Amino acid sequence: MGLQLRISDVWKSYDGCPILQGTSFTFDASGVYVLMGDNGTGKSTFLRICALLEKQDRGTVSYLSDGQVLPHDIALRRRVTLVLPKIGIFNKTVFDNVAYGLKLRGFEKEAVRDRVEKAVDFVGLRPKMKQPALTLSSGETQRMGIARALAINPEMLFLDEPAAFVDVKNRDIIEEVIVNLGREGETTVVLTTHDRAQAGRLSERLMVLENGLIRAD
Repeated sequence: MGLQLRISDVWKSYDGCPILQGTSFTFDASGVYVLMGDNGTGKSTFLRICALLEKQDRGTVSYLSDGQVLPHDIALRRRVTLVLPKIGIFNKTVFDNVAYGLKLRGFEKEAVRDRVEKAVDFVGLRPKMKQPALTLSSGETQRMGIARALAINPEMLFLDEPAAFVDVKNRDIIEEVIVNLGREGETTVVLTTHDRAQAGRLSERLMVLENGLIRAD
């Protein structure tokens, strides 16, 4: 496995209200982890901290490779990504939206095209590659957001309620994408949901966040 993630005694509060209260967990295998919990329990906060987008109040977030703890620098951040339920969309084509992160990283034009085509194929959006992204349905937009993340080949992929606000057809496609990612074994996927049926369909490792703590279920 490329990256391991160790969360140790992490605390986080907002305006004096505790959200995470000594949370610890280790992600030490590829595949799909599902984090369940009621709305407001801190699932999204936990993902943002894991993805290095938000700082914990105390505790440690450690990424390791070959047993060595990695610095939280740009090199590490480019190996990790988070997809939110409502993704940002540029007023450009699906291709340009998915290519955005690759262009920021300085990929050559041919490499950009190859990676974008592979990513949109993976989420079933190849026929819409030249379509304006703003014309996509909410479910298609979410799939595009996942494709944009996959194009950069993340080793840790965090998905916050990836099938929220989408129709059943797109939910099923998104779930299939997640299952296929788990089978490939190249990416560690950590996703949140409050839907126990969905968790059962997707989870290889189920966690529950309750009272500020995570337990394996």
